[in-house]
Amino acid sequence: MDMTVTTYLVYLLIAVPLTIWVARTLSRNGRIFLVDVFHGNADFADAVNRLLVVGFYLINLGFVTLFLRSGSPVLDASGVFEQLSVKLGIVMLVLGVVHLTNVWIFNKIRTRSRLDSMTRPPVPPNDNIQPVTMTEQAARYGY
Repeated sequence: MDMTVTTYLVYLLIAVPLTIWVARTLSRNGRIFLVDVFHGNADFADAVNRLLVVGFYLINLGFVTLFLRSGSPVLDASGVFEQLSVKLGIVMLVLGVVHLTNVWIFNKIRTRSRLDSMTRPPVPPNDNIQPVTMTEQAARYGY
């Protein structure tokens, strides 16, 4: 078998399971974060989590397959390791960037939802207070 084909096979045998492992780990450990973001709505958080996993697979497995092609032929065993180190290193960096982007986006959503909940009063007001003009205030306090 050609060394280039061997490189392709080893690359796929490492990159695809790595992508699946990262997606499962992020899904399992990110669930509690999503439940918090969506104010305890576990069903909605689980649905969003599944959609994120599908998107993660599509983006990263698409990248893995697009990045499969090699620019130069692999001639020996050291070339196999050199190609694999570059390809797998870039795949890992892309996985990390996609993960950090997801965390950043959901942290922004979480921060905004917490700010919205802080701006609403805990109970509705009982009465409306009419604004006081400066002359009324001066008369009231004897200025």
